[in-house]
Amino acid sequence: MGHIEATKDVNATPEALWAVVSDPQTWAEWFTIHERFLEEPPAALAEGSKLVAKIVMLGMANKLEWTVVSVARPHRLTLGGTGMAGVETEFTFDIRAKGEGGSTIVVSGDFEGALIKGALGKAVEKDGLKQLDTSLEQLDALASA
Repeated sequence: MGHIEATKDVNATPEALWAVVSDPQTWAEWFTIHERFLEEPPAALAEGSKLVAKIVMLGMANKLEWTVVSVARPHRLTLGGTGMAGVETEFTFDIRAKGEGGSTIVVSGDFEGALIKGALGKAVEKDGLKQLDTSLEQLDALASA
């Protein structure tokens, strides 16, 4: 199993971050692994909501069927996903207010599958960490605008 995690202090408020993270229509603007939805996503995310997307990691596309595992507005969103070739993943976005203003966001992801082992698993982790850093930069810019 692979694991990636990134923490970032951002200028956006928890409410502003939540408005972007919980709106699937914004994902293409900040969530770098997300290329597009293959089916129209729900307008609002609730536990059990389904989203079908094309994602790209290491230059390889995969169809991922996301399910909203849990929602704790405006602090936590957990998504579980199943992709082609038995790929399974879970991503959690954890948003907390900082005492001096702004927020801290922690994004963690776990993934596994027959193809994500050994050297390829390490490459996916490395690419995932790079993409998380970029995603959090873009998320902050979008939520702070």
